[in-house]
Amino acid sequence: MLKAIAIDDEVLALEVIKSHASKTPTLDLQHTFTNPLEGLEYLRAHPIDVLFLDIKMPDLNGLELKVLLPKDLLVIFTTAYSEHAVKGFELDALDYLLKPFSLSRFLKACDKAMEIYSLKNPNKSNPEYVFIKSGNEEVRVIFSELLYCEARGNYVHFELSSGGFLSRMTFKEAEALLPSDFVKSHRSFVVNTTHVGKVEKQQVLVQGKIVPIGSNFQESFLAALKR
Repeated sequence: MLKAIAIDDEVLALEVIKSHASKTPTLDLQHTFTNPLEGLEYLRAHPIDVLFLDIKMPDLNGLELKVLLPKDLLVIFTTAYSEHAVKGFELDALDYLLKPFSLSRFLKACDKAMEIYSLKNPNKSNPEYVFIKSGNEEVRVIFSELLYCEARGNYVHFELSSGGFLSRMTFKEAEALLPSDFVKSHRSFVVNTTHVGKVEKQQVLVQGKIVPIGSNFQESFLAALKR
């Protein structure tokens, strides 16, 4: 998951970024700042992967701030002024979001950030855990302790060795968070194959819990167990 902050002197603009970030499973928006100098101070003390940065701000604008930042920090400019785009890319910005930007455009920028981050950090592209939003909390999910995920309408249930919780996301979004040990056994279930204890014709036991195997997934699921 990418750690991020946002700097914008407009509170409403930050609220939009917060809303979009809450729907982006690969992004952990840790803080937002209306004062660019406070944002710069935070960046100097905390390791961050992605910065959403407004351009037109008082005292210190985004273009001036970009020059002061670490070169490996991925910067996505957010602004209402399209004339700044060329200058932004000259400063090696990852992307340029023109306000007002949609969730789909925001997700596209985050996908690009994840792709570049994975290329630059190959040893970090397969993390041991992920933070998943549940209500007002961020739950740390260690993959080795996650037994399976189940689609439940607009939510996904994450079942761990220690218990379970719900997160509002699509099943596809949940699948995208998981490493290769997790394989679909059913259109509504994805299973951690390292915890499979027994396989029967139409179900699998995962630490004593019964998970169904759909007829369309039986062959591929069994093949994955034998890899």
